[in-house]
Amino acid sequence: MNDKPAANTDFRRQRSAGIVFIAIGAVVAIAIWYAINTYAPPVAGMDSLAARMLFALKCYGAAVLFTLVLGVEAVAHERLVTPAFDPLAGFETRRMRVNQQYLRNTLEQTVVFGAALFGLAAWRTTDRAMRAVEAATVVWVLSRWGFWIGYHVSAAGRGLGVGGMALAMILLIYDTARFGGELYGPVGAWAPVVLFVAIEAFLFWATRPTSRP
Repeated sequence: MNDKPAANTDFRRQRSAGIVFIAIGAVVAIAIWYAINTYAPPVAGMDSLAARMLFALKCYGAAVLFTLVLGVEAVAHERLVTPAFDPLAGFETRRMRVNQQYLRNTLEQTVVFGAALFGLAAWRTTDRAMRAVEAATVVWVLSRWGFWIGYHVSAAGRGLGVGGMALAMILLIYDTARFGGELYGPVGAWAPVVLFVAIEAFLFWATRPTSRP
């Protein structure tokens, strides 16, 4: 019996559900970002680069504590009370597999977010502008939680975390464009943006579905 049609149908169903979760996560992320960036009190004392970097470091530390460290703790606690205490025993529950996937993904995203956050703090030079760093931190943490909780519900549910991933990527593009503009003017600002978009387009083309097995 050929299970390929059934597998394709299930994939399409999950992808459709994932797109819905992604849309929900994106709308919520944008709303939270706008609220904090617009209505939160200005961050006092942000005139110097050193003060802005210190504030970014504090935000980054809080983000790591409430995302990556919690993932480590979730896996550690389950190992403590199950046969998975011996990592070589091969014992895994679905919950542990999801938590390990969350942990790996969050480790990757923490690197991206950290670079984006410190870059953002370098370019936001006023007390009011630094609210963007605070907003980015809150959105990223909540998006990680959405990814984690959603993943426990279904594979498609992890789409709730896409808002934070997209935010970190957008901020990195912004940081790089500002850096390029500082070096080479408008051409230097647009060149990395165009290059990144071109590579993204190529990746979409290169990974498109084919009829071959």
